[in-house]
Amino acid sequence: MGRVTERRGPRMRSGRWVRLGAGVRLPANLGEEEPAWARMRAWAERLPDGTIFTGTTAAEAYGLWLRPDRPDRPVEISVPSGVRVRRPQIDVTRHRLPPHSHGVDGVRIATVAETVLAAARRLSLLDLVVLIDGVLHEQACTREHLEQLTRGRRGGPRLREALALADGRSESPWESLLRVLHLVCGVPVEPQAELFDETGGFVARADLLIIGTRTLQEYDGAVHRDRAQYARDRRRDSRLGGARYVRHGYVAPDVRFRAAMILREADEALGRPYDPTRLDAWYALWRGSLWERAPRSSQDGPGAEPAYGPH
Repeated sequence: MGRVTERRGPRMRSGRWVRLGAGVRLPANLGEEEPAWARMRAWAERLPDGTIFTGTTAAEAYGLWLRPDRPDRPVEISVPSGVRVRRPQIDVTRHRLPPHSHGVDGVRIATVAETVLAAARRLSLLDLVVLIDGVLHEQACTREHLEQLTRGRRGGPRLREALALADGRSESPWESLLRVLHLVCGVPVEPQAELFDETGGFVARADLLIIGTRTLQEYDGAVHRDRAQYARDRRRDSRLGGARYVRHGYVAPDVRFRAAMILREADEALGRPYDPTRLDAWYALWRGSLWERAPRSSQDGPGAEPAYGPH
């Protein structure tokens, strides 16, 4: 596997073109074309026969759950053994047997399963778990298919480790992160749990139910700010309260900066003492992930605490 350490990001060459590399340009105005696919098509014209786009480049093109990284993230490709590619914007893996792939509009891209395996060689464990959660949730491939790729393939051990933490019932990346936080802190949760009242009537479905309790831990994304959704949420809260469920709603800054608060409320629900050392496993996953490195977003409100400071 060859990796070039020098990095040069896209830059403007004129008002009409974006320069990606020597002899590789994109129109500044892509119209309705997806940028990830346009980028691959531009590179495909300058790369050797047998090039397969893979890893995070393919994941972005597929729209998988991958936190946006720096704009100059290298293009990841796989080429036949003996083929040399020397471009500072390219990360190269060489293969004797090519990964399974298919052609789309002149671009050869690895299958979703092969894309996940290639990503396992570069992503942090937490990023990989979120990526797999999304793949399983969207049914882009099966868990069994991914498990097959863990045997005798580069990236297999990391993929196997991530699969042990993955769960396709998560319905968004931040919900996936909230689930993993509980899991590694020893809080037993059931994703997408169906809730019923004492008469057996259906009440609601919860992002996470702390098993053995009537406490819900849920992620409240931007959609919950919509006026109509807000009204539906309040009616749902009323039904939950009537059925004696306790709901905790969290936003992205809570997951990013206030993991201690989330664990404390989970420990209270379980009737056990709050133990900050349980967070060590979460911080070990969080550090170095794309989610930690990402710049503050509009969801990160004022007064955010350090990502991992005092418990």
